[in-house]
Amino acid sequence: MTKENPAPGRAKKPLLVMKFGGTSVANAERMKAVAEIVAEHLGRSEVIAVVSALGGVTDMLIRAANEASEGEQGHWNSVRRELAQRHREVADQMLTAAEQARVLPRLAEQLRRFESLCSGFALVREVTPRAMDALSSLGELMSATLLAAVLRSRGVASEAVDAAELIVTDENFGNASPLEAETAAKTRERLAPLRRRGIVPVVTGFRGATRDGLATTLGRGGSDYSGTILGAALDASEVWIWTDVDGVMTADPRFVPSARILPEVSYREAIELSFFGAKVLHPKTIQPVMKKRIPVRIKNSFNPSAKGTRIAPSASSGQPGMKAVTCVTDAVLVTMSGKDTMSFPRLATRVFNGLHLESVTALMATQSSADNVLCFAIHAIDWPRLKTRLEKMFELELLHEYVGPLEFRSKIAIVVAVGENMKGTPGLAGRAFSALGRRGINIIAIAQGSSELSISFAVKASEVKEAVSAVHEEFGL
Repeated sequence: MTKENPAPGRAKKPLLVMKFGGTSVANAERMKAVAEIVAEHLGRSEVIAVVSALGGVTDMLIRAANEASEGEQGHWNSVRRELAQRHREVADQMLTAAEQARVLPRLAEQLRRFESLCSGFALVREVTPRAMDALSSLGELMSATLLAAVLRSRGVASEAVDAAELIVTDENFGNASPLEAETAAKTRERLAPLRRRGIVPVVTGFRGATRDGLATTLGRGGSDYSGTILGAALDASEVWIWTDVDGVMTADPRFVPSARILPEVSYREAIELSFFGAKVLHPKTIQPVMKKRIPVRIKNSFNPSAKGTRIAPSASSGQPGMKAVTCVTDAVLVTMSGKDTMSFPRLATRVFNGLHLESVTALMATQSSADNVLCFAIHAIDWPRLKTRLEKMFELELLHEYVGPLEFRSKIAIVVAVGENMKGTPGLAGRAFSALGRRGINIIAIAQGSSELSISFAVKASEVKEAVSAVHEEFGL
């Protein structure tokens, strides 16, 4: 589909896709701030807003669904009352009488949908992934409805749009992936009439739909992902992720009070940081915009004047070396060893197939091919089900001692130093490990890829704060 051309003699405004997180739309005061941000940028840009549910609402919905499936009717009834109260408070404080008459019936419809789904869960004593997607994304429908009405009450033409009409996904309920070409076509077709009329679309984050129209979700935190999916589909000038921090930091400020905001990071650095625990971005966020080289900016809706962090194809500035340190604080280190009859390639293939079947991510991995030993780290929460899977997969081999007993070490943290400019800079790993040694911190395992984008090392969870601080201080981040 071709891009729309501006009217003759009139310059085309840049298109900004702005995604607002749950803390940014948590209550009436925050909704007002978001409306002001949108209105401020409308004069010089075209804006499409993407919204999360009000802060904490998605967790409430998921908990209500699970408890309904266990027969806890009283809890989901109380959740319904709280949902109604929180959204009604925003409506009462922010909307004109005319807008309330327009919006409150729509909110009531979503609450009835919530009741209907929970009643079904209670009846069959089960919540399927497909049904959970339908319920857990109701918060985005409600917040989008409210924000569009808040904008209209402030004189900004706006319309709520369900992303299920735009984002076409596969059928992996709970963690769906977008189908790029179909999403681009539907998004442009659906939003083109609104854009021509100067109406600001307020799109639900987190949601999508299969080709058959069944509601899906993009995974927890997937509203960021929604923003970049739409940005890529519409060839946006930039995507702005509005959150409650000033940008991407050199380290977690809870561990390193002197950590500072990074003015710019590359796509690859941002992906690496989000994968290893940096909370600013959903891990998949950057993927849709990479091909089109669309910049992403992290901004603070509580401090809109802050410049934030720009995420671009490559960082244009920065000294050679590390740029940031992040960590996973609750990991398990798993070790498997094969005997002579179990070659290392065969052992590794089967182990990583087990990770794949359980949708478990390996945070780092090391090997000793001579001894047929594979060591890898995973999130602690994933260990019980992966242990069950591996014990079942290797049941005969364990019985006949073709592989050694499954060994694991809990209460492990993975510290990761990240920087695209690390490549070709000698001595970085040595300096990092020396810094840890001077503080008496023992390194349990080490991994570094050939890309030299990051160095990972495992330490005791009790020493993670000291380890992050040591590396941050050593490199003056």
